[in-house]
Amino acid sequence: MNTSKPDNSKRPDRRDFIYIAAGSGLTAGAAFAAWPFIDSMNPSADVMAKSKIEVDLKPMEVGQRITVKWGGKPVFISRRTAREIAEAEADDNAKLIDPATDDERVQQKEWLIVIGICTHLGCVPVGQRPAQIRGNWNGWYCVCHGSVYDTAGRVRVGPAPRNLDLPPYQFLEDGIVQIGV
Repeated sequence: MNTSKPDNSKRPDRRDFIYIAAGSGLTAGAAFAAWPFIDSMNPSADVMAKSKIEVDLKPMEVGQRITVKWGGKPVFISRRTAREIAEAEADDNAKLIDPATDDERVQQKEWLIVIGICTHLGCVPVGQRPAQIRGNWNGWYCVCHGSVYDTAGRVRVGPAPRNLDLPPYQFLEDGIVQIGV
């Protein structure tokens, strides 16, 4: 006769339930405790309020450049002269670090709107004011590492790997642009 005890190792018992319940409770508690930290990574109310801005372009004169702040970033708005537009279009087929035509970079030829942060290491290029260095292509110049951008915001020389980034924008009524569509 077989007097050995039956093998109960594969049957769930009360101890297994306690382990599962304790593990579930710890997981829920950790998630509950971590939620304030995770929620703190969401944008603050002031940043969300500035996620869309409207800029009145009517007071800008031909050849003038302004800087506005959108989402904590400087945005360069340039009302280009006929000469600047012609220079940008003439260089569409030039050898560029990040090839792009002028038409791909603007919605209206007269207006160039770019995020004013160098794509190399995040510096802010100069060239918004007439007295500042603008480089050989009359655009913007990053004094930190020597990247030069043309009048279409395309990188021409230097360590920057790509053109100045374009923010999402749309022209609303006459003379108003909304950045952050």
